[in-house]
Amino acid sequence: MSVGIIANPASGKDIRRLVAHATVFDNQEKVNLVRRILIGLQAVGVRNVWFMPDYFGFYDRAMEVFTGENSLQMDIRLLDMRINADQEDSQRAATLMLEKGVRCILVLGGDGTNRVVAKGCGEIPLMPLSTGTNNVFPTMVEGTVAGLAAGLVATGAVERESALKRAKKLVIWVNGQERDIALIDAVVLTERFVASRAIWDVEKIRQVVVTRGEPFHIGVAAIAGSLQRIGSEEAQGLNILMSRRNELPQIRVTAAVGPGLMQELSIADFRTILPGQRIPIVETPCVIAVDGEREITLETEDEAEIELSMEGPWVVDFKQTLSQAVAKSLFQK
Repeated sequence: MSVGIIANPASGKDIRRLVAHATVFDNQEKVNLVRRILIGLQAVGVRNVWFMPDYFGFYDRAMEVFTGENSLQMDIRLLDMRINADQEDSQRAATLMLEKGVRCILVLGGDGTNRVVAKGCGEIPLMPLSTGTNNVFPTMVEGTVAGLAAGLVATGAVERESALKRAKKLVIWVNGQERDIALIDAVVLTERFVASRAIWDVEKIRQVVVTRGEPFHIGVAAIAGSLQRIGSEEAQGLNILMSRRNELPQIRVTAAVGPGLMQELSIADFRTILPGQRIPIVETPCVIAVDGEREITLETEDEAEIELSMEGPWVVDFKQTLSQAVAKSLFQK
């Protein structure tokens, strides 16, 4: 009955705060969120909690208020791991939690944080809480509610079949080898260097492949959502080619590419893709950004493809989980 907590102190603070009107998600508010999560976990019988260590010290700060009569009746510990203050910390923490038999991981971060956690968590379900910028994978959910839902899943009080959903993912193949994954989008940029990791200049986008896109999304997924609705559980994705400079576009769309940042984009073509289908990268050299982070640099001689897979991480559906708990009278004494 162990639960893991991975909180990214860097989420919600990237360069898009300067080029759009995004909210800064303060780390102290994340501390308060963690405290509410812990209270929710204890309420449904969780006994062990593992924290990822970080440079901000979420564990120590969150635990300051739980003393004396307010002490929590759970064994709450930091993972024994070196931290480098980069995104790989989250992946290593998820792998250690998998080894320790954790039954659910609460992730405080954005699409990028959840992507690296998904690379290390195996079949452990994730309860993603949005504390990033252009978030599609995690949702805004109250910490106490998230703790309750994650705890119900971890203790086995609810059936996995109705409490969990399987997310989609994109697999990026380079020269025949799997290089990386994305949970929401892979974006091909006409650049040679990574530079700032976050995408903020849409003029450099050449190709977009998404697992989902809705009219109410923000960021790259909003571009897809402006063309064709692709739901989170539909067995399809979308491949979008942007018009080159001086090309006559087939379609022009207006999309919320960032908080408070509306832009008109020129689309050359777009097609739905199916699970198992590999889409070739249309232009090299380039940089591929996965879930908003520039990660992969390709040279002219490289060959790359992007594959849609239905075998992404398991995700806690907190509404269905709590509804099932009520139906089973779990909150009644």
